[in-house]
Amino acid sequence: MWAAPYHPSVRGGPLLILTVMLTITEDLYDRIVAHARQDHPDEACGVVAGPVGSGRPERFIPMLNAARSPTFYEFDSGDLLKLYREMDDRDEEPVVIYHSHTATEAHPSRTDISYANEPGAHYVLVSTADTDDAGPFQFRSFRIVEGEVTEEEVTVVESY
Repeated sequence: MWAAPYHPSVRGGPLLILTVMLTITEDLYDRIVAHARQDHPDEACGVVAGPVGSGRPERFIPMLNAARSPTFYEFDSGDLLKLYREMDDRDEEPVVIYHSHTATEAHPSRTDISYANEPGAHYVLVSTADTDDAGPFQFRSFRIVEGEVTEEEVTVVESY
């Protein structure tokens, strides 16, 4: 489960207990990386949805970068509204929100942090730039909650 209500906070809402690791199938991992490479030199973006409350990424949904930019991504507002309605109809939620960086390391920028509005989601960044001599790309996952960024381990599995 990606986030579980622990107990009501003094503000009246449930507190979220977040996992500190993203477990993702090899197929989804490969599809995210392929999308980042395909859209290069522009940033790629998309969502991996999963059953509400499961924390399990299952359905790969590549999105169009409406900004069509190598330094910025933006979901098309109409496409995003359609996606959220579809996820709601399917009892899904965004488990992974991903995008690529084409010239910098896979780490959230100030803009990325300011736009992160799904506190239960894993924010995956794929860098298609070889910024660390570690190979042709980086794949990293972060939690971003109220402006606080925490990197988390990524475990790639054959299947769930």
